[in-house]
Amino acid sequence: MYQKVPVLLDNGKSIVESSNIVYYIDEKYANQNPLLPNCAYGRSRARFWPDFIDKKIHEAGMAIWKSTKGDELEVAKKDFIDILKKLEGALGDEGYLGGDNFGYVDVIAISMTCWFHAYEKFGEFKVEECPKFDAWIKRCLKRESVASVLPDPEKVFEFVVMLRKMHGIE
Repeated sequence: MYQKVPVLLDNGKSIVESSNIVYYIDEKYANQNPLLPNCAYGRSRARFWPDFIDKKIHEAGMAIWKSTKGDELEVAKKDFIDILKKLEGALGDEGYLGGDNFGYVDVIAISMTCWFHAYEKFGEFKVEECPKFDAWIKRCLKRESVASVLPDPEKVFEFVVMLRKMHGIE
């Protein structure tokens, strides 16, 4: 359609972009396991976070792996940790970003975490610096529906190493 990935093909129709795909699945299978909250406020809140996650985590993570040592890397690392702390705030005292149940925001956010190993290695930090967020990751990874589909973080790291070489960083 727009030469975008990921793409979901459903009966010959293409649905593009991660958050749009999850929204589509939620609407199509709403009676089985709804991902969005029932109330308008909850749905509004749930729709805000994927845009934040898609833009902020991706940009901050890319700034880490594109940086070399020094002040540039320290700023990138601080920005990334600050974003995770905002997500910790969104967790509040709940088990998931969508509240008590694994939902729409969790699906979007957990998909980004396969990149975190690479960010940690190049940024020389640990996501454990954000303990609530780290606990959320571990809680999500216990779900078969999550653990069985996420790419291997070590393979993602190897991919980032290749990207760095392509950009003349290595």
